[in-house]
Amino acid sequence: MAASLGISTQAFDKWGVEPVARIGREAFYDVRSVLENRLDFAERKHQPDGDVPEGIDPLAEHKLTQERLRLTSAQADAQEKKNLVADKHLVPTEFAVFALGKIAAQIGSILDTVPLKLRRKHPDLDVRHVEALQREIALARNRASELGDLLPGMLDEYVESLAE
Repeated sequence: MAASLGISTQAFDKWGVEPVARIGREAFYDVRSVLENRLDFAERKHQPDGDVPEGIDPLAEHKLTQERLRLTSAQADAQEKKNLVADKHLVPTEFAVFALGKIAAQIGSILDTVPLKLRRKHPDLDVRHVEALQREIALARNRASELGDLLPGMLDEYVESLAE
């Protein structure tokens, strides 16, 4: 029987097929018993282990592998972003808000000095002209000081426009 299956007699013995008859040292097998043995083995092989306790998901290993793959992918994305920041191709929004807020404060302080410099250089200017200029500069300075608060909303608006 082993020769007809193309395997060694030792391998056939490991299968544990029950012989149909024994005469002396010879054992005789029929095809049906060998086929049943192999089908039973294949069925047991593809069934989940019976020793899994109640309440434990038999697909837990597969789910764990999927979660590890998802985590690895997320870590790769995070590292890619860090590399883009390090290469100065990507700027975190927190830094952009900080930097633009700081620049807006500097612009505001420069705008405060404009009317004084204008009076020194042009003493012949009427007070009403200088006051009108001061009012306009105050509006611009206030707008510049609000920049840090407005940036997150502007970013949301920009992201929405990209989605369209």
